[in-house]
Amino acid sequence: MTMLKNPSKKYRAFPAIDIPDRTWPSQAITQAPIWLSSDLRDGNQSLIEPMDAAKKMRFFKTLVQVGIKEIEVGFPSASQTDFDFVRELIEGGHIPDDVTIQVLTQAREDLITRTFESLKGAKQAIVHYYNATAPSFRRIVFNQDKAGVVNIAVNAAQIIKRLAAQNPETAWRFEYSPEIFSSTEPEFAVEVCNAVIEVFQPTRAEADPQPAGHGGSRHTQYLRRPDRVVLPPRRPSQQRAGQPAHPQRPRHRRGRHRAGPDGRR
Repeated sequence: MTMLKNPSKKYRAFPAIDIPDRTWPSQAITQAPIWLSSDLRDGNQSLIEPMDAAKKMRFFKTLVQVGIKEIEVGFPSASQTDFDFVRELIEGGHIPDDVTIQVLTQAREDLITRTFESLKGAKQAIVHYYNATAPSFRRIVFNQDKAGVVNIAVNAAQIIKRLAAQNPETAWRFEYSPEIFSSTEPEFAVEVCNAVIEVFQPTRAEADPQPAGHGGSRHTQYLRRPDRVVLPPRRPSQQRAGQPAHPQRPRHRRGRHRAGPDGRR
């Protein structure tokens, strides 16, 4: 059977669901969402025997052949294998002009610096950084209050912005994750994200496609636009008996989070 040039044409949109007091059920995705493959980093990390450079290269070329345009290629500050792999992708000319690689780093200056060293000469790149924000990590790992954890995120953003300015030949994009989000107070997660937004002052591309799964809901505004993040109060009908009002949680783009006792992945 011959593959369709545009497989999306064989699917029809699901019928919209009219729920007047909600904003997303009646929305529909009208253009292709952004797909980012994290197999070379997140998927590789979950293997008993991680992929070597040759396997990673074969996997990368397969993802390119499939048509993925954003590929998370590794954690270059965490291992020499990942660092060398990123360098080979760039120096060996393996990255097509329409493909953007992404790398992951913790919010630490030495690791961020090493990350930018690995990306030297890339035509375009996404730097995704993170720090844990949950109460247990603030108390046990960082020994910091909320303000201290915000400072960790803000200082890292400032370092990233400075290093990117020193390498203007690369078209940079930045992403941030409040790690252990599911255990973080929603209001504080938003506070940290807003602090990072204030540093990066992000702009929206003229033809920015819709993020996967959101279909234009208010959640698309959280980190993909420069607007301040606002959590609406939960309506009384959404509260359970005997529970205080609690803001609705924003969706988080990253799926798996694994961290050891020291906060590292």
